[in-house]
Amino acid sequence: MLRLTLAVARKDLALTLARGSGLIQALLLGLLLLFVFSLSQGIGERMSPQAAAAVFWLSSAFCQVLIFNQLYALEEVNNARLGLLLCPAPIQGVWLGKALAGLLLLLLAQIIFLPASVIFLGQDIGGPLLPGLAALLLADLGMCALGSLLGALAQGQAARESLLSIVLFPLLTPLLLSGIGVGAQTLGAASPDGPGGWLSVACAFDAVFLGAGLLLFSFIYTGDE
Repeated sequence: MLRLTLAVARKDLALTLARGSGLIQALLLGLLLLFVFSLSQGIGERMSPQAAAAVFWLSSAFCQVLIFNQLYALEEVNNARLGLLLCPAPIQGVWLGKALAGLLLLLLAQIIFLPASVIFLGQDIGGPLLPGLAALLLADLGMCALGSLLGALAQGQAARESLLSIVLFPLLTPLLLSGIGVGAQTLGAASPDGPGGWLSVACAFDAVFLGAGLLLFSFIYTGDE
């Protein structure tokens, strides 16, 4: 399964980066959201760390939707899903491979979103950095695990194209809240409880989403749902 995971991730990254259009659209959407929210502030006003963290994660979530729509469309365009189903390896390797590719693409986008958030939203890194990075990785891991699962469910029929965004955001709420909570502290917001509670929430939901992917992906991707 590891070989299939790495092969799928390598293929998807190569195709996405070579074409560029899907990733560029995701980047432009995220940057546009950051810029538009920056215009909501008056001259000399500074957005609160909590609001800035919320805008950053909103941009990341919309970016993630476009990324996984693009990743799962790679096989649908050429009717290549059957080739993946015939691979002599557990089909969960496809889910893991696309989740890994999506994670790397999302991190690449966030490398751009982070400084853009600081510049457009007038923020400073005034809190502990390591908990912020841990929350970023944990939230991204859960987002990509669930995004890869629902991305498979949303492909194959035109009526399902909007399913990913409709179902994804309510399920992502705990992860987004944990990312916002710790991110606000990293940007200098005071919190008597610290980041530990939010990091525990992120870990718990990562475990749920990873377990759901391992159990359900084979039924979804083979069409037995």
